[in-house]
Amino acid sequence: MNQYLIPANTKQGKLILGLFTGTDLILFGTGVLVSVILLAIVPLESVANTLFGLAPALITAFLVMPIPYYHNTLTVIMELYAYMTKNQRYKWRGWCYKDGYKKKK
Repeated sequence: MNQYLIPANTKQGKLILGLFTGTDLILFGTGVLVSVILLAIVPLESVANTLFGLAPALITAFLVMPIPYYHNTLTVIMELYAYMTKNQRYKWRGWCYKDGYKKKK
């Protein structure tokens, strides 16, 4: 029998730890680095200052978080933006629209 088996996780072999691309890790690393610098500079006397210092790491962690059917949250946001800003008028090109045949009289 000619049965072909295509593994479902073929793309995961190209990813770091099966989840992240190099760009994702650079983005997350930058967010963590900025958070460490902010935590060193800003006095952590209140919860607001602590959240301000942790915000870059938390935001970038949210952006690179994996989502089913998409790569990560950043991919979903970019696709939603592209969908909302592109032309939303689609020209009909079906089999019955001006198919080139004239009606017989």
